[in-house]
Amino acid sequence: MAGADERTAFTGEKGVRIIETASRLRRMATALLTLCLLIPLTMGCHHREESGIPLPEGKVVFDRIAVVPFQQVAPEDGHAGAVRCPLCGMTFNAAGAPGNPEQVLERLFLEQLDKERPKFTVIAGERVAGIHRRVSAASLTASHREALRTVGGELAVEGVVSGYLYRWRERKGESYAVEKPASVAFEVHLLRVSDGALVWRGTFDRTQSSLMENLLQAGSFFRGKGKWLTAEELAGEGVEQILETFPGLH
Repeated sequence: MAGADERTAFTGEKGVRIIETASRLRRMATALLTLCLLIPLTMGCHHREESGIPLPEGKVVFDRIAVVPFQQVAPEDGHAGAVRCPLCGMTFNAAGAPGNPEQVLERLFLEQLDKERPKFTVIAGERVAGIHRRVSAASLTASHREALRTVGGELAVEGVVSGYLYRWRERKGESYAVEKPASVAFEVHLLRVSDGALVWRGTFDRTQSSLMENLLQAGSFFRGKGKWLTAEELAGEGVEQILETFPGLH
């Protein structure tokens, strides 16, 4: 009887150890599965919202590219609402902004493009702006894409860059304490003049949030040294990111 009791006790303790081990393994497996699901989700969200998207047109090689003046695309009422990209039809949550923030965005784009030491010639400035104004005014019935092709043809370039600003909301508050964070949304296209194909698109659409609010923005949070960025600083970060895939830079 004593032997039987000892065997029962031993079996019971062993069973408890087996159950505890199995429970630990299940917890470890659950944690690993969650991590595996979170990593691609984080990478996917970051790429989709804040990086350039090369379109499936094969390798693009241009010797001369013109940059037409960037435009602000706002809802009809001038406040907030959905708008569509004039070239690709993609929808954005837009809001009208005072002043000319699209000019700031264009400057940031050209400055960052120059820093990247492009392998092609970039034509921008008043000459391009003048031709773009004249062509746009004379081609009221032509599509936006056709007007860009005409501008490119007159400038004898292979590609035309056009940028569209949808939202430029300045932060309310200081760098370490805000009532409302900065919010910026824009899109930049590279059009091939020969056939009007959109061979590259860079999209950025983000409202800054704290590290505790959104872990997916951890990289941006640390690049900004934990500060609340201005709209221009946020836009500059976006320009740098989309140019990572611009043809002819890397």
